Amino acid sequence: MKLHDLRPAPGSKKRKKRVGRGMASGKGKTSGRGTKGQGARSGGGKGPYFEGGQLPLVRRLPFRRGFTNIHRVEYKPVNIGRLQEQLADQIQEITPEVLVEAGIIKRSDKAVAILGAGELNTPLTVKAHRFSKTAKEKIEAVGGTIEILPLS
Repeated sequence: MKLHDLRPAPGSKKRKKRVGRGMASGKGKTSGRGTKGQGARSGGGKGPYFEGGQLPLVRRLPFRRGFTNIHRVEYKPVNIGRLQEQLADQIQEITPEVLVEAGIIKRSDKAVAILGAGELNTPLTVKAHRFSKTAKEKIEAVGGTIEILPLS
């Protein structure tokens, strides 16, 4: 293959539509602009903001206030009552991966927060990114341990 053999892929290049070149072209006389009026003139037509003199939508809506914290960490909450009813009898060490396998959370790449709703009867080793005060107390009260995982 040489430089003079290079061609664009067939169908990738379209010919420019030549308007105003006679009636036979199909785009003669008014050149697809209709007859008379603002849209037929050069530079005619209003921008997307213009709504015929009505107050534009952008101005009718209130300003979006505040800001979005780009460093916000979103936690997946899991109650200890859920751990007791679904996992306590089979597994002693609970990690985000175990929670995904059990179908309690969908993805293990999100940070997990253990919350204190419900009762816990089995001593468990729970590894998560965050624990509520009541969850920590209830886990340690039955002889379990907690391990705080670093946020990745």
